[in-house]
Amino acid sequence: MSKERVLEIIYVLIGAAVVALTFNVFLLPNRVASGGVSGISTILHALVGWEPAYVQWAFNIPLFIAGVIFLGKQFGLKTLVGTIFVPLVVYATKDLDPWTNDPLLAALFGGIGIGIGIGIVFRGKASTGGTDLAAQIIHKYFGLSLGTCVAIIDGMIVLTAAIVFDIEQGLYALIALFVTSKTIDLVQIGLGRSKMTIIITEKQLEVRKAILEKIDRGVTKLPAFGGYTDQERPILMCVVDQTEFTKLKQLVKSIDSSAFIIVTDAFEVLGKGFKGA
Repeated sequence: MSKERVLEIIYVLIGAAVVALTFNVFLLPNRVASGGVSGISTILHALVGWEPAYVQWAFNIPLFIAGVIFLGKQFGLKTLVGTIFVPLVVYATKDLDPWTNDPLLAALFGGIGIGIGIGIVFRGKASTGGTDLAAQIIHKYFGLSLGTCVAIIDGMIVLTAAIVFDIEQGLYALIALFVTSKTIDLVQIGLGRSKMTIIITEKQLEVRKAILEKIDRGVTKLPAFGGYTDQERPILMCVVDQTEFTKLKQLVKSIDSSAFIIVTDAFEVLGKGFKGA
């Protein structure tokens, strides 16, 4: 087994452990059923007292098998590890005391913890299985988008929690779901933010030279034509760190005060001068 493969499995184990620990110290004791198999196990634990780890195994393992049958052997060892290891750690840490008895804090920090754990698992190029596999099966055979399938399944679990517990618990579950999704993005993309700028100027040669020399960033020249004049109007595209954007804007305006600048966030940039270089 290669070093990279071993590292990916370590990512899966660490992420799965974080998910399981978060479930036991935040979500389960406060009855925050924020979607997924963990949400189902929270509801069943409250209703009939079933051990959450057993419920998660009972759902995860058949769903993994169904995923292999209907979707192919694309999941492999790492997803199987995540599928089995999360309930194992849930069972091993079931006697831990809750870290808070405030359901709002539990929803917020539970969402963060689950998001961190799943984000780490994703970095290991795997998943923790569960209802994500069910969503992929529905997506393949019924034509719904994957996002819609996940939303429907998680929405049904949250709605069930609102009926079984109360509306307030359902709202806490929604908060946890939202925080989880944002945290996963943060773990996947990181804290770094860049700005992508599109510059339309009559002095593109001077602007391009100034960016290359004074900011030390690459510039891409794109062919374009004015919609009104139909004349050629090349535009410049440049990606800079947030800290460099003000300098870039002032530099362009000092050369051409009538320059048209379009700015958008670039959440992940790979290449020279950025990540992965």
